[in-house]
Order: sequence, then structure tokens, then C-alpha cells
Amino acid sequence: MEERITVKFKKDEFALKESIKQNLGKGKVSKVIIQYTPVGEKIIISTHKPGLVIGRKGAKINELTEIMKKEYKLENPHIEIDEIKQPEFDAQIMADEIALGLERFGPIRFKVIAYRALQKILEAGALGVEIRLNGKLPGARAKSWRFAQGYLKKTGDSAKVVDRAQARAETKPGTVGVKVAILSPYAILKDKINVTSELIEKLKSNLAESELPEIIVKKKTTRSSGAKKTAKRKVNKKTVGEKK
Repeated sequence: MEERITVKFKKDEFALKESIKQNLGKGKVSKVIIQYTPVGEKIIISTHKPGLVIGRKGAKINELTEIMKKEYKLENPHIEIDEIKQPEFDAQIMADEIALGLERFGPIRFKVIAYRALQKILEAGALGVEIRLNGKLPGARAKSWRFAQGYLKKTGDSAKVVDRAQARAETKPGTVGVKVAILSPYAILKDKINVTSELIEKLKSNLAESELPEIIVKKKTTRSSGAKKTAKRKVNKKTVGEKK
């Protein structure tokens, strides 16, 4: 019984998020986070266009609160706006932009749309980008296209740092799936090493102070002397056999 309640609760939450995105329009909202507090429900909308989301004198927010109270039966919903200052590093916004471009200009110009988005993200300073398009592009058969450039983590715990999102474009030939993965320059990578002049000088000083080169030379000399001894023994054995 508890499982059914939790599943229904998650379904209602997902439907609420999707209705907020549909009301505000594709390409305006990145994420919708719902937090439950003792006072009421706190809804955080991440967007790079806060003026369009708020509306004139807060008309759009008032409309959303009324929809939440009537359709989803929320007692006291409180909407907050989280502004995204650099939308080029947000995978969901870029995926929605590509989907809108495909719907507007058609799937024939999919390469131009994908390369423009790729260039825009890289010029902003992203470390790596990957764009995948799946659908009828441009022929009658469905095909997958990949546009990638830069450095991108694929496996391990460090792959969680990569921002991934997907969108859907409804074109005349059919549905086109859009997947975007972006590695922003602000991402913390554990295996990243910054090689500076100070680091090079420290390494040089450590090598000069250490006794590793002398040890290597000694080992080499011992090996060479041992090899000579074995060679001499073999020669002596041969000569003894010939004398016999």
C-alpha cells in the first residue's frame, strides 16, 4: 500500500513539473525543484529568462499558483526564480534550443543547427560537448548523428560532473530525439593536474636533491659486471671442453 502511495506521489510531482514547463514554454526552463516545508510547498524554477517567467507585475507566477491550487491541490505554493547566468553550460536549455531550431527550420538544416550550438558552447569556455540527434535526418530512415568536440568524461565517478539532458523535436517527417552533454570549466575534476612554472621548478629541485640517479648507475654497473662474469664462465667451460 505504501508503495502505491509513493508511486502516485512521484507521478503527481512529475506531472506538476511538466505542466510548469509547458505553461512557460520550451527553452525557457531548465529545472523545476519542489521542496516541501511546514509552511507550504516551495517550487524553484531555474531559468535564463526570469523576466518572461515572472511576467508583467508577476502575472505569470500568479497564474501558475492558481493552476497548482486548483489542479494539483497544493495548499500554499510559493514560487522562486533561480536565474542561470551562463545558459551555454546548461545542457537542458541547449537541448531545448536545438529542438526548437529543428521544429522551426526543419530537419534538413540539422547540421547547421547542431554545429552552431556546438560552437556557441565551446566559445563560452566549455571543456567538452557532445550532441546526439536520432530520427529521420534527413532521409526517410531513422539515423543517429553525433557532433562532439573537446574533453568529456564518460565513465567513473567523475562522469557525474558532466551535465546531461535530452529533448524532443516534433518535425514533419517524425520525432527527433536530442541529447546534449556538456562539461563546464567550473566542474571539479579529481584527476586534473595544473602544470605551472612553479611546479616544474619544484620537480627539478627534487630531482637534483634526490639520490635516484646514483642508485640507477650503481645498479647498471652491477648488472654489467655480472653479465661479464657469466660470459667469462661460458668461455672457460668451452676451453676446458676443447682441451679434454
